Amino acid sequence: MEKKQIIPSFLITTIFSFILTISTSIIYAQSAIAVSTQKTNLKVQGLVDKVEVLRDQWGVNHIYAQNEHDLFFTQGYCAAKDRLFQFEVWRRQATGTTAEILGERELKRDIGTRLFQYRGSLQKDLERYHPHGVSIINAYVQGVNAYIKEINLTPSRLPIEFKLLHIKPKEWTAAIVISRHQGLLGNITQELNIARAVAKIGEEKVKDIVWFHPKQPDLKIDTAINASLLEKDILALYNAYRNELVFKKSDFGEIDEDAVMNNSVAPEKDLFLQSQEMEGSNNWIIAGNRSASGYPLLANDPHRKVAVPSLRYIVHLVAPGWNVIGGGEPEIPGVSIGHNEKGAWGLTIFETDGEDLYVYDLNKNNLNQYWYKGKWMNMRTIQDSIKVKNSASVKVEYKYGVHGPICYIDSVNHKAYAVKAAWMEPGGAPYLASLRIDQATDWGSFREACTYSHIPGENMIWADKKGNIGWQAVGIVPIRKNFSGYVPVPGDGRYEWAGFLPIKERPYQLNPKEGFFATANQNVTPNDYKRWDAIGYTWADPFRGNRINQVLALNEKMDLATMGALQTDYFSIPASKIIPLLKNMVITDSVQLIAKNYLSNWNYVLDKNSIPAGIYAAWEKEIAAMCTNLFIPENVKNNISFQISSIIKRLENPTTYFGDQPVEKRNALLVQALEKAVLSLNKKLGTNIEDWQYGQAKYKHITLEHPLASLVSLDLQKQLNLGPLPRGGSGQTPGSTGATDNQMSGASFRLLIDTKDWDKTLMINSPGQSGDPSSPFYSNLFEIWSNDQYFPSYYSKALIQKVSNEQLILKPY
Repeated sequence: MEKKQIIPSFLITTIFSFILTISTSIIYAQSAIAVSTQKTNLKVQGLVDKVEVLRDQWGVNHIYAQNEHDLFFTQGYCAAKDRLFQFEVWRRQATGTTAEILGERELKRDIGTRLFQYRGSLQKDLERYHPHGVSIINAYVQGVNAYIKEINLTPSRLPIEFKLLHIKPKEWTAAIVISRHQGLLGNITQELNIARAVAKIGEEKVKDIVWFHPKQPDLKIDTAINASLLEKDILALYNAYRNELVFKKSDFGEIDEDAVMNNSVAPEKDLFLQSQEMEGSNNWIIAGNRSASGYPLLANDPHRKVAVPSLRYIVHLVAPGWNVIGGGEPEIPGVSIGHNEKGAWGLTIFETDGEDLYVYDLNKNNLNQYWYKGKWMNMRTIQDSIKVKNSASVKVEYKYGVHGPICYIDSVNHKAYAVKAAWMEPGGAPYLASLRIDQATDWGSFREACTYSHIPGENMIWADKKGNIGWQAVGIVPIRKNFSGYVPVPGDGRYEWAGFLPIKERPYQLNPKEGFFATANQNVTPNDYKRWDAIGYTWADPFRGNRINQVLALNEKMDLATMGALQTDYFSIPASKIIPLLKNMVITDSVQLIAKNYLSNWNYVLDKNSIPAGIYAAWEKEIAAMCTNLFIPENVKNNISFQISSIIKRLENPTTYFGDQPVEKRNALLVQALEKAVLSLNKKLGTNIEDWQYGQAKYKHITLEHPLASLVSLDLQKQLNLGPLPRGGSGQTPGSTGATDNQMSGASFRLLIDTKDWDKTLMINSPGQSGDPSSPFYSNLFEIWSNDQYFPSYYSKALIQKVSNEQLILKPY
């Protein structure tokens, strides 16, 4: 049995730092060994001059071009080469052409995609991202298309996915790059579900369940809206185009049946039902007077879906005016998280409500008209045709009101529903405005570059060699003068946005007096902030952020090792709050008593080798399920849910929530949850408690399953899938690994920077830089990542040359 470690939290971090220091030194030792370099010369149509690409032993491309056009052309060329199937899936999702290869089941997705496409001026949109945005993005697209043309000349070289689906990649356009389909868009689904819940149980009960803060929203539904009609599937098209593509055996066509099977299993559900879990992140900055080097430090680990291939892609871009390295999405030019010669930056989500659902009254005599500001208005319509595999093309009509796309028409009740979205404005494509940040030289130019970011909302942080650290909340945010945006409103003109808040009027800090600043999707809005009409009401649980701040406050001389230990820290604040409640409880069952003793003598670290961590994780899930059943009415469970903060509040304040004999009832719930947890662990892992360690294939682990893997033979599955490998942590620890047994979300990409020496930068990107299963860079980083390690991200060419195993010289025809 593990003994309780009565040590301060900072010492726990120091222990983890020591472990990381050892692993990091091993990586550096390996990197010091020069590797043989394979040299290739290739002529590519579209280049202006010669380009050199050095690929290091971890799979990162370092691109050296002599002009801006060739730089981004080559970025597109190399990214498409590494992630060709990912590019093709992106292209089809962006253009609404999935039904063309997957059939009628994807028709609704394509309709939704095309309905919500950006239909403003492409020129204005491209210019928003950079002064040279038009030429940069077009050069990138030309590079993508150059590789697609090249590979299509020799189809036998196409990655296996194309062969299985009997398709070829098609060429790109700039409109595909700026597609909003992949963005972190807004809260429209939450808005509709809150309204449904309000209609069933009332405003106050909803506010008691949903954790609104720091202010309380107005949830009154206007009397002009028939709330019972909100139960219809109003957002079907919106949700369809946002859903992940799922492949089926029938998509493969006529191929060898021995190579194909169908054993797909539905993914495990997250019992907390927290949308923030899949879309979170951590970042922080530390002033030079609190760092071991005397220079500012920066850390970032964006939390999104963990998948194969990785969502992120690392690249180094060097040309006159450019020398930037870091991570971004492979289909987007530039670098969204990284550094240049002068400074470093990172991002997390700043919860922002940039969407609203408007309800129109329709003209009974003409359903193409809606009532707005005292008169009937005609909907704008667009006619279209969508190709469908094994079927005739389908004719479609898209309708738009003054507020935006009309996603649902209820012809029986003469209602229509329109989505107004801030990301429909020019500049709304995620991360592309980072092109301006890539060339920032100081806090002023960084902050100015941030003003062009019209994505829904991010916490952008900055650290530079001059010693400055800063935070700026960015993104387009509507100003609502007479409504909260958390329930649908009539579209008759009474509820309109009063423009957008200038980004420089959003919250920010420069050189905070504490000497550090951290964001983890929790509310970080200063109490003295004035523009509450442009701040949202729902945020992630604060535990990741609180833990990060706790460690940063106690450690006055952080270095990259302690930063890495914190970035992969598995200390659970929820566990430290819930477990002490067990102290005086009487438990008679012998196995449950042993489980209680394990928990009572635990250090609250969700380590993969820990038995009490395994017990706690199972217990926490049972507590959440029981609290949900106890406190949330059955008829709204599909609409609203608890955050763990709300559960802990109830457990810590039983007299407010548990009625008569509140302490006894609260204790009974905890004991019953422990009983259920023990039973579930018995079933899952056997009756020997020594087998209940947290990290293992049957419990907390990482298995990356390729989108086509469940449909192919076992031999092909071994090539496509990765894992299982044991994991630790949860969705509430800084080392965020989600709430499901198989890690579905978290940081596949992590970055640590000491601005004193760019060559000391550490990064990781799991499972690898390539999406091609036949590439040596498909999975080479998976095990390093699973062990919470990093590789050195060299910046100076002399060091890069020492660790490069490929040199590609691209020349124009």
